[in-house]
Amino acid sequence: MPGRPPLRPMLATTGPLPAGSEWAYEFKWDGVRALADISAAGQRLYARSGVEITAAYPELASLGEQVDDALLDGEVVLLGAAGQPSFTALAERMHVRDRNRAARLAAVAPVTYMIFDLLRLRGADLTGRPYARRRAELEALGLGGARWAVPPSFPDGPATYEAAGEHGLEGVMAKRLDAPYRPGVRSSDWVKVKLEVTGDFVVGGWRPGARKIGGLLVGVPGPDGRLAYRGRVGGGIGAALERALLAELEPLRTADSPFGPGVPREDARGAIWVEPRVVVEIKYGQRTPDGRLRFPRVLRLRPDKPPEEVDDAG
Repeated sequence: MPGRPPLRPMLATTGPLPAGSEWAYEFKWDGVRALADISAAGQRLYARSGVEITAAYPELASLGEQVDDALLDGEVVLLGAAGQPSFTALAERMHVRDRNRAARLAAVAPVTYMIFDLLRLRGADLTGRPYARRRAELEALGLGGARWAVPPSFPDGPATYEAAGEHGLEGVMAKRLDAPYRPGVRSSDWVKVKLEVTGDFVVGGWRPGARKIGGLLVGVPGPDGRLAYRGRVGGGIGAALERALLAELEPLRTADSPFGPGVPREDARGAIWVEPRVVVEIKYGQRTPDGRLRFPRVLRLRPDKPPEEVDDAG
């Protein structure tokens, strides 16, 4: 029987880079969140959603040999040849539950677990302790292996941001030194700062074009349960992404638009509507005064993020 997660991860808000001596800064990794629950009963990994993902990553199984009882928080990433995380490459690993297939994939495309927080140690709950103390205790464990690491934390925000850009990373996480860990809470004590303007949006339909998908119609959940329209996105949809999108969207076709009022007639004309269950990450320039995305391009599917967690803050 699958295990149950001990808690839900703490989440960050999106914003400008905070400054001051009360903050620490870490690299933001482009992967999937994972809690590692290590105890006498063994080791289990859990996704942000609470789903157990232990079987997907057999190369992390021996992590528990370095500590006998701990709850770790971190990001599972798949590093490319240049040492940069590739979410696209990781996508093939994320939903594998067959142990034989997972072992084959691990041999050719192994992941790395970037550990950034310590929530329990030898029976003691550490979530109420300040980040600075949890971080010190994590580093004192000396965790390190071929497939996991404790990446550094830095005191200089601008320098960390610049280094993230030089290394092709997604951005920076700023964490308040005196903040406790708040399970399941999106807290301003953690701020994510992306190197490019991106956001997550829910797909409510698509417009056919020269190809099957000429453009996605996207929005964010509104207070009335319908999507607030944020625009039509045609850029960035290559052949592989189009196939992946169609595989997700075709079974969700519906006769009715999931959007509230405000979809322009030219965007709605000929649209194929879908149930609002699929989330995509989009890179864009600015917003129009009514919230529409300017110069948008689809970056990737976000199978790890449920639609109800999507908002205009990213």
